[in-house]
Amino acid sequence: MPERRTVALVTLGCARNEVDSEELAGRLEADGWQLVEDAEAADVAVVNTCGFVEAAKKDSVDALLEANDLKGQGRTQAVVAVGCMAERYGKELAEALPEADGVLGFDDYADISDRLQTILGGGIHASHTPRDRRKLLPISPAERQDSAVALPGHAQEPAAAPADLPDGLAPASGPRAPLRRRLGTSPVASVKLASGCDRRCSFCAIPSFRGSFISRRPSDVLQETRWLAGQGVKEIMLVSENNTSYGKDLGDIRLLETLLPELAEVDGIERVRVSYLQPAEMRPGLIDVLTSTPKVAPYFDLSFQHSAPGVLRAMRRFGDTDRFLGLLEQIRAKAPEAGVRSNFIVGFPGESEADVAELERFLTGARLDAIGVFGYSDEDGTEAAGYEGKLPEEEVAERLARVSRLAEELVSQRADERVGETVEVLVESVDEEEGAVGRAAHQAPETDGQILFTSGADLTPGRMVVAKVVGTEGVDLVAEPLHLIEEAGR
Repeated sequence: MPERRTVALVTLGCARNEVDSEELAGRLEADGWQLVEDAEAADVAVVNTCGFVEAAKKDSVDALLEANDLKGQGRTQAVVAVGCMAERYGKELAEALPEADGVLGFDDYADISDRLQTILGGGIHASHTPRDRRKLLPISPAERQDSAVALPGHAQEPAAAPADLPDGLAPASGPRAPLRRRLGTSPVASVKLASGCDRRCSFCAIPSFRGSFISRRPSDVLQETRWLAGQGVKEIMLVSENNTSYGKDLGDIRLLETLLPELAEVDGIERVRVSYLQPAEMRPGLIDVLTSTPKVAPYFDLSFQHSAPGVLRAMRRFGDTDRFLGLLEQIRAKAPEAGVRSNFIVGFPGESEADVAELERFLTGARLDAIGVFGYSDEDGTEAAGYEGKLPEEEVAERLARVSRLAEELVSQRADERVGETVEVLVESVDEEEGAVGRAAHQAPETDGQILFTSGADLTPGRMVVAKVVGTEGVDLVAEPLHLIEEAGR
């Protein structure tokens, strides 16, 4: 029997990319490839790139070059770029980075096995020509569901045909397994709720290479969640470019409010978390569900970006400091312990000192658990790249440092406020040197702080623990385990 071809997937960027990588892994494994963890042990190293901002693009190029260095030293024979950067730049990336043996776009995902086999065999697969993926779907959201456009992370295996059906005839309906293979053992997994975005923020290029907004059907999301629970997952995180728009193309903008309780009832799932929420689209009913549904985390990942009205309008966004503070008051009136995080851009074209002061006023009053601050830089193909009033790089850097210092102080203060709280913690890892580490409902993976346990006795990854917060280490909380939830009863 010939030796199986081996492939390693290296994932950069956001949780959406992680889901896409696991879809690629599922496709490859189904076609006979052996998945390995280390690129040096693989015939082909597939790098799932990020194309969001300049720093992420640099990390992607570095990862491709690092994988290329393995060629000739071990088993690795080819390095292939996929993901957002590959989709966004296509031939341009291939020409600028000849070290990559292939640059594949989203349309190649369905045939990923054939593409890799061609490259591995010394053949050439022409890099795709980038195009605005917003133009591939109908303008009307209601007409998008039947489109054949490639949507990474949405794929499902066809329903299996009963034995008594004629050859080639599949049932009209039936359960469909997710076309996905887990690449890790974490008790947390992301589930893609939708893809693309219909918003036109002037600084953001994502819609041009991810496309217009299209929801996954609730039945597919539920089926994937059940499958993940069977794989040992205890927490799912719903991801997309904009979760608050979920269902608008399915005829029900409030579909998320009905889906969340169903997901929370999936056997084995202990926590459901929603990410990527747009403040301008928050609804009272959605706030109610997020703050009152058992096993749904009262967690609000709100994309504020700024709070000065003039800057927000230039960004083609809505709101202001007082409206945003009012939204947070509504949330905390229903769930005082709710977790809130957000990202902000400073140094946007035309931003004044008064605008920065207004942002600082919002941050000081918002009591956010986690804050990401980024300095503005032009992104190819965005409206803001053509704006006048660009600030000097040194001034952007100064404002970034200033607001970042304030943000660090504020999130530490917010962590201090949580001392004395009793929290439910999902244990994520237990290490002899680092001890036991987990996250409470107000802490999302990768982006937020974590819980450091005072004792790891009887704790194992995947267990839910009631703990009391007894101290802080910066944004992280130190907590004393009280009891396992399974033993105490919910």
